[in-house]
Order: sequence, then structure tokens, then C-alpha cells
Amino acid sequence: MSLKLAFGGKGGVGKTTVTSLIARTIAALNKETSVIAIDADPVSNLAAGLGIDETQPITPVAELSDLIAERTGAQPGTMGGFFTLNPKVDDIPDRFSIEKDGVKLLVMGTVQQGGSGCICPEAVILKALMNHLVLARNEVIIMDMEAGVEHLGRATSGSVDALVVVVNPGKRSRVAADRIRKLAGDIGIKKIVILGNRVTCQEDKDLIRENMTDYEILGFLPELDEIVQSDRDGSRPFDDIANIPEELKIITQKLMELDAPQ
Repeated sequence: MSLKLAFGGKGGVGKTTVTSLIARTIAALNKETSVIAIDADPVSNLAAGLGIDETQPITPVAELSDLIAERTGAQPGTMGGFFTLNPKVDDIPDRFSIEKDGVKLLVMGTVQQGGSGCICPEAVILKALMNHLVLARNEVIIMDMEAGVEHLGRATSGSVDALVVVVNPGKRSRVAADRIRKLAGDIGIKKIVILGNRVTCQEDKDLIRENMTDYEILGFLPELDEIVQSDRDGSRPFDDIANIPEELKIITQKLMELDAPQ
């Protein structure tokens, strides 16, 4: 299976929790499939959702100073000058990821100087790595993005099977989804779907449908006590992934079918 999914959504909608649950579900349903979860949102913590011990050190790729200097020929934090624009990155996912229950976590990190568009060694490594993950890996790649799609570029976007925008009930979700859709359209992502999260009743579902009539709605996930409690005590929800709600299994299956021949 070679499936590439990006997850976006404004802060607080439950994007990272949903991303981790779908990554774990795909790994559980496809024991022979390699799943790589990419934490590309600097304010999220995908490790907790995957059940990875937070005391276990995870160095973001953008902070691997020695590796970046070796591969690009320039010290991180520098701008201008000459350095390699196509560094070797194919070994990074296996060397610097942490695995739990069939899901490998890779934390991207952020460029500290010059903004996300800077031409600097860190940015070059991150761009090359994302290109490699999406274009060259014959695996399932699940990406927890920033609110939009800042880590993806034109070279990779066409190979993303879907951008899943996680929303909550309410008109403000429409504003965030429109912004993300514009960004995604600008770089060429073709399939954008909505996943309604934390719905408590039929009225919530109707509200999302009424405010997003021109979007494809993948499905709805209810407000779950298991997730609320896991947030409180810092544990991952549904430690036994077999106990996830039926709605999540159906949504995951729909996403997995995107890899099927058309």
C-alpha cells in the first residue's frame, strides 16, 4: 500500500488526535504495511497520540545540526553562500524515527531563522525530505500539518492522495477550511475532504453540512469520553486500537480505498 494523506485544521479541532488514531488504525488493519507518521506541526505533539513515551528524546530533523551540515555542506542557521540543494535524505526516516505499534514517528521541526520560505540548510533538508517521503516511499505516509499545508510544495502536492481538513461544528470551521482549501489549491492538491470531529448530535452534523455544501464530507466522529480523559491524563486514547468507534473504522477504510486502482 502506498497512501499519502495530509491532515490540516485550525488549532483545537482535534486534528492531531484524529491523525494519530487513523495512522494507528491503518497499521493495525495492514500488518505488512509500513506506516510513517510525520509531525509537521510545531505546536502539536503527535508522539503522545501514538503512545510514544514523551521522556524518550525525539530530535526534530530541523535540529540535526551535524547531519544538516554534512548533507548540505553548510552550517544550520546560515543563509546565502553555496550549499547542496538536493541532499541525501533517504536514510533519515529509518534512522531518526521512533516506532510504536507499527507506526514510525518522524518529527520535522521548524526553521528558526528567515521564515518558512528561507533558502537555508534546514529548509533545504526539510523540503528534500518531504519530497522523498511523498514521491519515493512506497509506504503509507500520514502527515499532521500546520493549520494549512505549509510544509508541502508544488513538487509533492500532486502526489498527495487527499488533504483531510478536520473541523468542528460551527461557522468558524468554514472560514478555516476555505483558507486551507485555497492554500492547497494554490500548490495543486486535487482532493480535499472534510472530517467533522466532536459532533454531539444530528444538529451538529447538519450544521457542518449546511455550512460546507461545496465540500466532500468524509464522515463524522462523535465527542468521545475516552479522548477527553486521555487529554486529561496524558495517555493515548484507545490504547487497544480494536476498541475504536465504528465511525472511525469506516472513515479509515474510505481513506485506504484512495490507494485502490481507479
